[in-house]
Amino acid sequence: MAGGAPGDLLQAIEAIAAPILEAQGLLLVDLELRQHGRRGLLRFFIDKPGGVGIDDCQRFSEEVGDHLDVANLVPGGYDLEVSSPGLDRELRKEREFRWATGRLVRCWTVSPVEGKSEVLGRLEGVESDSLVLDAAGKRWSIPRALVAKVRLQAEFPR
Repeated sequence: MAGGAPGDLLQAIEAIAAPILEAQGLLLVDLELRQHGRRGLLRFFIDKPGGVGIDDCQRFSEEVGDHLDVANLVPGGYDLEVSSPGLDRELRKEREFRWATGRLVRCWTVSPVEGKSEVLGRLEGVESDSLVLDAAGKRWSIPRALVAKVRLQAEFPR
């Protein structure tokens, strides 16, 4: 998409977005840049305590879009999308795991851990070699090497 490593470009984009996120009281959950036809597709997934709404996404999109256009980091043009992380988002990156700490997740493993290949529980800790879940009062330490997929589990107030 641009000169330099893709990670460098994402870091530059994040550096531009960081003060805007902070000023608007938002958290960056994920950021992705993909080739989409002849243009790039830049996606921000944002959150805040209590959740984000359409107005939050629109306000952030307008401001970050203006700053990114001035910086001209993505040659050839790009489409910008801003949204909430979603109720059942798959967690892949370290930042996403940290963001999801305290939330209900479903974790699938490539081989059983204590006889189970699927655990539903609250993500209590994110360690370098494991994810720690609390499932109905039982503490699970799931080795990262065995994690196949982790997805947020939607929770609805009763």
